[in-house]
Formats: sequence, structure tokens, C-alpha cells
Amino acid sequence: MEVRVHNLGAAPLNQSGGLTWYQYVDPNAPTDSYGHDGPVSYIAKSMDRPEVKKMEADKTLGPDVSWGGFESKYFIASMIPQNPSLTSFRMTKDANNLIAVGLKGPKNVIPPGQPGVFNYSLYLGPKDYNILKAQNLGLENAIDFGDWLKWLAIPLLIALKFLYGYVGNYGIAIIILTILIKLIFWPLGNKSYKSMKEMQKLQPIMAALREKYKGDKARLSQESMALYKTHKVNPLGGCLPMVVQIPVFFGLYKALLYAIELRHSPLFWWIQDLSAKDPYYITPIIMGATMFIQQKMTPTGADPMQAKIMLFMPIIFTFMFLNFPSGLVIYWLFNNIISIGQQVYINKQPA
Repeated sequence: MEVRVHNLGAAPLNQSGGLTWYQYVDPNAPTDSYGHDGPVSYIAKSMDRPEVKKMEADKTLGPDVSWGGFESKYFIASMIPQNPSLTSFRMTKDANNLIAVGLKGPKNVIPPGQPGVFNYSLYLGPKDYNILKAQNLGLENAIDFGDWLKWLAIPLLIALKFLYGYVGNYGIAIIILTILIKLIFWPLGNKSYKSMKEMQKLQPIMAALREKYKGDKARLSQESMALYKTHKVNPLGGCLPMVVQIPVFFGLYKALLYAIELRHSPLFWWIQDLSAKDPYYITPIIMGATMFIQQKMTPTGADPMQAKIMLFMPIIFTFMFLNFPSGLVIYWLFNNIISIGQQVYINKQPA
């Protein structure tokens, strides 16, 4: 975008080129708790996303402004200066919730009768990682993958788009990617379930020890460790392989949560938008049922109270997932189904 300012007077003008985007934010409009509607900027290699409700009336940031603008969950209106090191980014909010975000560049002396030229680049469009990354301006940081998970979320999103190129359905691509991830971690899963199976065999002895030493926690801990050592069982063996997989699971969670590719993308039948919740809550309920089955199959070695608490987890997760994007629910659902199958396979193996 080129802005020309003509000096019609007889004296030189010393002007700064400014560019502003105005956006009204309805305080009563329904909001997506997983998205951000408001100002956004990338300054000194750091993202800034102030909440509209907490915004100051007037605030200026900079210099070293790579870009700034206004975003929603899936789209962004961004302004990109030619001279980041000499540009500042200003955000204002009036009493009527009209947000103004703008760039202010260096001053330019315009001689009498001459034009002053101010140049900007603009990107107004979807938060598509490939498109944003290709600009080589750090615009891809507008997709909120998280500082700690983006190194996993980005490769998983790229893999998802690669699979979509073959199957032509993002729902099917999510299922295939879930299967591939489970196959990668299959040996770790086997180790975890075998360890839990061994722990299950020791439960009667553990119950007897808890009863015998219920008034002496130190002795109970000593006898428990001796029991594990005798039977060559690692009490953490069922947990550690799962802990290794958690970052991957949450990386995929982030990738699916903010992927514009899922917006208005159908799976089949009643699921016509993988970025929206299941309109009939069928998949979250089935997901909760699979979690309940997993909990019933998983030994709880500590105490009966912990077992009861763990059985409430499927109910809690079901209510959490009711309003999650259906693409996320499908990922979690099929991950549970495969995990159940793997656990049944290990449990049927001879001791």
C-alpha cells in the first residue's frame, strides 16, 4: 500500500506516516474462550495480545515493530511497516468499545509542492500457517500454538495437511494421524500396560500390607518397596511411558484447536464443521464412555478413594469436551479406542 501526501503549501512539512485499523468489539457478543478477538502485535520478536476488557485507553509499543493489527481466532488484519526499527504501534479504546490499532513511522520532510510517499504492506486474511510463514515476517506467530508446544504443534499440523492431500477429508486425516502417533508410541504403551498388569497382580498383597501397617506409613512404604523389588516391578513403570507421550498429545491438541483448515470442514453425517462443537453431543458422550472403560481397565494401586476419584474423571472430561471443536473430540475419542484395544491385547498375553 502506497500513501501519497502532497504539500500544497509554501513551507516544508515534517510529517509522520500513520496507518490505522478500526474495529468495533461488541461486549455482549458470544466469545470463543479458546480464541482472541483484539489487538495483536509482533514487536522485538515477542507477541503481545492484550484483552479488550483490560486494555488501556491509549498505549504505544515499540520500536522494532515487525507487524501489528487486529485478530480473531481464524483471521487477521495486519499492517507491516517498511522500517520496523523506526516504527511504533499504538492501541486505543474509546467508551463505545471502538478499538483503533495503528502504525506510526518515521517523520518525512515534504518540500513545498512535492509529494511525500509512505509505504506499507498489508495482510488481511486467514491464519493459514503456510501462507503466513511464506511472508518471512513472523506472521505465523499469530497462530497461538503456545510458546512451549509450537515446535510439536507445527510439524503435526503440517503432517495433518499432508494426509489431507491424500484423503481429502480433515476428519479422516485426524483419525489417520492419531493412528500413526499411536503406532510410534506402541512400544511405550505396551511397556506401560505390562507394568500396570504386574501391579494389578500385587493388589491383594498391597491391600494386606495397608491393613497391617495402616498406622505406620514409614513401615508401609518400606514394605511396599521391598515387595516391588522382590517381584521386579517398577511402580512408576505404568506412568513414565505415558508422561513421554503427553507433550505430543497436547501439541496435536493445540494444532487442531487453532487450525483454520478445520473451519467449515466436514467429517460426515451430522458433523459438518470440525471447528465447531458436535451439535448433538454424540462424540463427546462416546468419548466419555471410552474414558470410563479405560478407567475400569486401569489398576489403581494407591487406595479405594483414589479409585473413586478417577472414575469421576470421565464425567468431568465429558462436560469439558461438550463444547470443544468436534475435530478435537474425534482425536481424543479414537486415541481412547486404540488405547483400549492395546490394553486388551496386553491383558490377554500370557504372564
